[in-house]
Amino acid sequence: MSDLEQFRQDTRAWLEANCPASMRTPGSEDEAVWGGRNAVYANPDSKLWLDRMAERGWTVPRWPAAYGGGGLTADEDRVLQQEMLRINARPPLQSFGIWMLGPVLLEYGTEAQKQRFLPEIVRGEIRWCQGYSEPGAGSDLAGLQTRAEDKGDHYLVNGSKIWTSYANYADWIFCLVRTDAQAPKHQGISFLLFDMASAGVSTSPIQLISGASPFCQTYFDNVEVPKDQLVGELNQGWTIAKRLLQHERQMISGIGGNTALGGSGRQIQDVAKTYLGSDADGRIDDAALRSKVAEHRQNDRAFQLTLGRAAEEAKAGRGDANLASIFKFYGTEQNKRKYDLMLELMGTGSLGWTGPGFDDRELSVPRQWLRAKANSIEGGTSEVQLNVIAKRVLALPD
Repeated sequence: MSDLEQFRQDTRAWLEANCPASMRTPGSEDEAVWGGRNAVYANPDSKLWLDRMAERGWTVPRWPAAYGGGGLTADEDRVLQQEMLRINARPPLQSFGIWMLGPVLLEYGTEAQKQRFLPEIVRGEIRWCQGYSEPGAGSDLAGLQTRAEDKGDHYLVNGSKIWTSYANYADWIFCLVRTDAQAPKHQGISFLLFDMASAGVSTSPIQLISGASPFCQTYFDNVEVPKDQLVGELNQGWTIAKRLLQHERQMISGIGGNTALGGSGRQIQDVAKTYLGSDADGRIDDAALRSKVAEHRQNDRAFQLTLGRAAEEAKAGRGDANLASIFKFYGTEQNKRKYDLMLELMGTGSLGWTGPGFDDRELSVPRQWLRAKANSIEGGTSEVQLNVIAKRVLALPD
């Protein structure tokens, strides 16, 4: 038996013994686990599942064990994800610390910063938000004006950020600030970390058309930030910002059911079975909709294979950082197509919004459909990604 097959058997046995039954069912948005010092768990099993996975480092399977991660190889991580999918296990933790900040701390952080923040991220003890976009600096992020003045033993931060996801729930923020107002706009930017409970920090939620309010405008009024919370070199934050955006875009590219693991196809298939008749072989009766479902699943599968190929090329040292823009563009557009198709499959059930006469799915999917529209805006709009692809991948002239 190969080492990888033994790992699969051991992983399967551990998951069977440790994943609570309620964590093997679809979870509502209210049950999503973001962790943090003020975390509230709608289901006690969610905390149990988080603690058990964090103890093994499997909330971040490929992070180094020295910082609390699982220390798994890419192949072992793939096996773990396959075995979790096999039992429909929920992700134990959702975290901007895992998806965005952690990878750049591993690359640019000091050893003290890694030891301080990474284990807390692994255990879900700290919840992060992102301070990038500003009211006057969205797609043109380098035009940001939030400033940090050197006051000797600390920086004094003033300004505001917008579209700060879940800032009203976050414990800490990773934030781009201008530390040299005279430098060209892509220079003179630094990358700071600070506590959202600091004096002078306030947030104001932004109501969306979907009825939810995941975004906030965040204000900084004379916020004091210790200098040891600067990541990387002073005035070199744009380099870190671009690197973090690559991680964010990779994360967003798989949004909407974890396309890379087949989650999108499972959602579509489940909706089709619920709302449409099928023949003795399980085929959808409506030929036109059957064709649309098949096409969507084929595209999902092609995307999955492309992601896999890119991962193998990266392992061989032939990775291309600009692929993140390709995957972000395609993944978010595919996610929007998924919700368009789900509404079409649901028929009149897709008209649900509030009140009696609709089940939980019919009340949530229309809102998710509206929310999906933002996927192609956040993390860099689809138009921005197409520009990146044109210039840096296809080498087209300006």
